[in-house]
Amino acid sequence: MRDGLRGLTTRGRSFLAAALAAAVSAVILGEKDLLRVAVLLAVLPLLAAAYVGRSRYKLACHRSLEPHRVPVGASSRVVLRLQNMSRLPTGTLLLEDRLPYALGSRPRVVLERLGAHQASSVAYTVRADVRGRYEVGPLVVRLTDPFGLCELSRSFPSVDRLTVIPQVTPLPSVRLPGEYAGSGSSRARSVAVHGEDDAATREYRMGDDLRRVHWKSTARTGELMVRREEQPWESRATVVLDTRGYGHHGDGPTASFEWAVSAAASIAVHLRQAGYKLRLVTGDGADVDATEGAGDGLLLDQLAEVRLDPRGDITTLVQQVRQRGDGGLIIGLFGTVSTAEAKLLAGLRGNGATCVGFLLDSSTWLHLPPRARAEADHAHGAAALALLQSGWRVVGVDHGARLPALWPQAGRGSQGFALRAALAETVAGGVK
Repeated sequence: MRDGLRGLTTRGRSFLAAALAAAVSAVILGEKDLLRVAVLLAVLPLLAAAYVGRSRYKLACHRSLEPHRVPVGASSRVVLRLQNMSRLPTGTLLLEDRLPYALGSRPRVVLERLGAHQASSVAYTVRADVRGRYEVGPLVVRLTDPFGLCELSRSFPSVDRLTVIPQVTPLPSVRLPGEYAGSGSSRARSVAVHGEDDAATREYRMGDDLRRVHWKSTARTGELMVRREEQPWESRATVVLDTRGYGHHGDGPTASFEWAVSAAASIAVHLRQAGYKLRLVTGDGADVDATEGAGDGLLLDQLAEVRLDPRGDITTLVQQVRQRGDGGLIIGLFGTVSTAEAKLLAGLRGNGATCVGFLLDSSTWLHLPPRARAEADHAHGAAALALLQSGWRVVGVDHGARLPALWPQAGRGSQGFALRAALAETVAGGVK
């Protein structure tokens, strides 16, 4: 009863106030009929409080997200299944699922009645325009009487998590530099290139399958020879994401950093589908290897939560990548870099690695006056030229550029960009 009195709504308290006023007026005026009205007005909210306060419903709730991982701008369907576990029917239930601000307003659903052991399902949709990992729940159930005079809240502690991943854009098939850099015993010799007669062989060992005997090599050497078991190719690629706070500009989903994150996700998924063993390195310290099973999900979940690091620097990023000399192909997505920082990136070209850099001119995400624009273009051209001279292939990225249109440049090389960068260095050399 005490809980019920604390749960009186504005309407219930108004009834009590009206009952008190009617009772005082009845005493002053000596009207017995008015006193009966006062008693009626007081009894209604008290009965409602007793009814709601003594309700001990046994409710079970199950929430499911369909799907639990969505790209930016897509919707997910949330299904709530509420079941009455007791033998008593419930009254009117008001369901409210708590959501973070980025997923929209809190949904409210009214269930009129649940019979004994009866279940009912309700659904609503959520949509996020900002990537991240969000908690959905807990569910709050508000118990009320039919007149709305009393209301109590009960909550379920369970929450579910919705992961909003970056937008993944399909990329065209392009032969990339360094795509044959890998490991395995078939690296030095390939049957597909040299033919069956040049197959790698070794001496026969006890227990070898006779079906692997290479008769031409046996006849040539005079000893029983078998085909060597070839290890599969292991093409490796490393995607490097620059998270320096001062290297990116713009706000919200259209910022240069969001372009770089979406590009990293698209490139990683594309290379994984092409058979690469992939590694993702970000400037905030993340170092993720994609496994055979949930590799794409692991990468996308990491990119869903990556944030700008105001204290990040290129030296730390280079050291982090070089902790493991995987070699193979390195694809970097960099914000605005200085000439000195571009020279530091030359340290990633060790161990025979082929490096392709998408160099974002993040100043194009800003509105600059003509003189400041000329200075920014000059600095960007000088950094690109320094990166080219250190052995990188460079793909320039301006505001509004689309990754599928830029992706073929990663395979064709960067001669055109080198020429433009050199011209920018020459023409803008006098700008101070």
